[in-house]
Amino acid sequence: MLQQVTMTIDGAPVRAPKGAPVLEVALEYAICIPHLCHVPNLTAFGGCRLCIVEVVEGDRARVTTSCTLDAREGLVVRANSERVRRLRRNIAELLVAEAPNSRALQDVAVRCGVTQVRYPFRRKDCILCGRCVRLCAEQWQAHAIGFVGRGKDRRVEYPLGVRPDSCKRRHACVEICPMTITPCGGPMEPGEERLCGQCESQLTMERDMPGVCIQCELGKGFHCLRAAV
Repeated sequence: MLQQVTMTIDGAPVRAPKGAPVLEVALEYAICIPHLCHVPNLTAFGGCRLCIVEVVEGDRARVTTSCTLDAREGLVVRANSERVRRLRRNIAELLVAEAPNSRALQDVAVRCGVTQVRYPFRRKDCILCGRCVRLCAEQWQAHAIGFVGRGKDRRVEYPLGVRPDSCKRRHACVEICPMTITPCGGPMEPGEERLCGQCESQLTMERDMPGVCIQCELGKGFHCLRAAV
């Protein structure tokens, strides 16, 4: 039997299995923490940084990703402090600027309160979230794709650029990719990239209950744990 611990998230005491990802614990208790790269039962990656929280230790608070943070006895977490929400909003703004033709990222931006994009729009088709790489390696045991290159040249690729025989060809890597979900109105034409914002009405209740999972549709298309980013 897993050892249970008591910890605090946004002032509320919660019980959780020792070592469980704090992100999953929070969502289980309907405490909303936006996230993108995390997939249940896959290794925590912490790549998108959207799920950041504050860990309170005495008079100090450090910021870390909640998907890589293990639940432990007495842990104190602030998941929706003003500092966290401000940082998370900027991260979401950067992500949607990089890939505005992803419905997943448009949803994330709305859920994080992004109302304008101050960065130049790009048309990237990969945000290096690592969902496909981890799925291929851990669930399919194929290791058919991986990260290659560094910095701006970093990308997901087959070994030596050739599809290996280990590839199961089930297209699970495509289905789990947030870039395959296009905006409701279809892909935006070059030069017309923008923040969609059409789903902002989903957040009406959130304004009265900040930080609470309101079972919205934002994130449903890319397997959010509670169908609410």
